[in-house]
Amino acid sequence: MSLPDGLPLPRRRWAFATVVLGIMLAVLDGSVANVALPTIAAEFQASPSMSIWIVNAYQLAVVVSLLPLAGLGEIVGYRRIYVGGLALFTVASLACALSDSLLALTLSRVAQGFGAAGIMSVNTALIRYIFPRARLGHVLGVNAMIAASASTVGPSFAGALLSIASWPWLFAINLPLGIAAIIIGSRNLPESDLADRRFDLLSALLSAATFGVLITGIDSIAHALDWPLIALQFGLCLVAAVWLVRRQLARATPLLPLDLLRIPVVGLSVATSISSFMAQMAAFVALPFLLQTGYGFSPAQVGLLMMPWPLAVAVTAPFAGRLSDRHPPGLLGGIGLALLAIGLVLMATLPADPAPFSIVWRMALCGAGFGLFQAPNNRVMIGSAPRSRSGAASGMLGTARLLGQATGAALVALLFAHFPDHGAQAALLTAAGLATAATVVSCLRLATPAYAADDPAEPRDAAASR
Repeated sequence: MSLPDGLPLPRRRWAFATVVLGIMLAVLDGSVANVALPTIAAEFQASPSMSIWIVNAYQLAVVVSLLPLAGLGEIVGYRRIYVGGLALFTVASLACALSDSLLALTLSRVAQGFGAAGIMSVNTALIRYIFPRARLGHVLGVNAMIAASASTVGPSFAGALLSIASWPWLFAINLPLGIAAIIIGSRNLPESDLADRRFDLLSALLSAATFGVLITGIDSIAHALDWPLIALQFGLCLVAAVWLVRRQLARATPLLPLDLLRIPVVGLSVATSISSFMAQMAAFVALPFLLQTGYGFSPAQVGLLMMPWPLAVAVTAPFAGRLSDRHPPGLLGGIGLALLAIGLVLMATLPADPAPFSIVWRMALCGAGFGLFQAPNNRVMIGSAPRSRSGAASGMLGTARLLGQATGAALVALLFAHFPDHGAQAALLTAAGLATAATVVSCLRLATPAYAADDPAEPRDAAASR
């Protein structure tokens, strides 16, 4: 069955509203719990090291299930996975709000993470079916803007809510939004191409083991755990990864999308994504230490000084997405990442007593550069895959982001251990180096053949794919 190039109006608007609600819920709940950790730990009389699992459980559940749920979406339909993810997320939010112990809350957060993975694994794949191909870059830019905006307001929203209500309301507030998204999505989300194959459960388990143990191993480095334990984790990760890759090589449409990574422009885009998110996360972890410990700003001031970064991403991303529909994303991404690298170097070399404006414009430069990169890069990763493999591309996009973020955070921990007096500056300069490497990789796409096994009925713009 040949599906149309996008949905008709007004169904298109209602379908996108569902996507917006879903991504806002998933992103917000990834950040609001951080603010409530001290309050929750005090109520349950838990140590900080134990309470952090409220955050880690959510993130780990997302990481291990992104690719399996994206692969399942290709078989049963992206709409089912998305609406199912929304339903699980909403029910788990109620369970979080009603939790009476740290264990119950942590287990509820695991379920909530699986629901969020259902949302995030097929989010961009659905956008490809909601909108015409000619508008893909612009809409992905709007999607990046929404995610950046939710990330920006999340901590402030959580702080404001905690000032007038108890922490369970951080989760209870998801209920009306989740129910509305389920009702609207069930009626308006599009059908998708269905793959004629069975779900590969063993590959899903191996994928979960590979990425789950990899992330916990990276986190163990960040927390300076014993090296034998770290080595054991990476050994298990290697065994699972080798087994997974050998199993996937024999499949035409593997759960681990090796077929997409063989497309040169997609492989380069994945490498660019991992490097850039490593740079961004390294900066996000290091900057509060630089501004608070190094320059004496209060925590509230640090929050305000860092806000221009995500705000600039939110402003730039839709503009960059629109440009990527007409100009090579490899060039746009290269320019954006170069601006990010310059901004990071300028942050690392601030004067001894910087004025707030000197920090603000450097933050804005970093955010504008990252925003100029993100939407065009997402367009390449999604648009260069056959439409029937949009789920795998969407899952790969999310996995690359999470892997980059986890590695960037661990890298900062290592640098702080080796450079106790100048760890923040070393981290920012390292982040600038990663952004520079990502700039080079992004520009390599300009000379890369824009091969993609698109559907014959779906013409593609080779220039815009690079």
